[in-house]
Amino acid sequence: MTAKEYLEQARYLDMRIDSKLEQVSALNELAEKCTAVMTGMPHNPSKNTSQMADTIAKIIDMENEINSDIDRLVDLKNEIAEIINSIPNSEYRTVLEKRYLCFKHWEAIAVEMGRSVRSVFRIHDNALNILKKTLKN
Repeated sequence: MTAKEYLEQARYLDMRIDSKLEQVSALNELAEKCTAVMTGMPHNPSKNTSQMADTIAKIIDMENEINSDIDRLVDLKNEIAEIINSIPNSEYRTVLEKRYLCFKHWEAIAVEMGRSVRSVFRIHDNALNILKKTLKN
């Protein structure tokens, strides 16, 4: 795994959490649409006919997954922050933090730092080279 791939893990985990939150939202909308079917006809007592209960169970399972993923994301961000903080140059640390912990776009980082995007790329490359050496040790 390269230094860049290592740092990008947090962003991908964050995107998966966002995706799961969207899924929970869709399940909540589905749960609101579920209605109980009442008929006078006898039915198989072992057959689960409650769509609402099934949907709620799926929502709870998904929310538990999200909570677990959030815990992993917090731990991963702390681990990445420790590694970034081992870099002696504060400008390098700032670029890496803004990109891999705050998930900012290159243009936003450049504006915040008062640099050109090209300059930010150069700083980023230098920081990754240092980080590569750190991760090998």
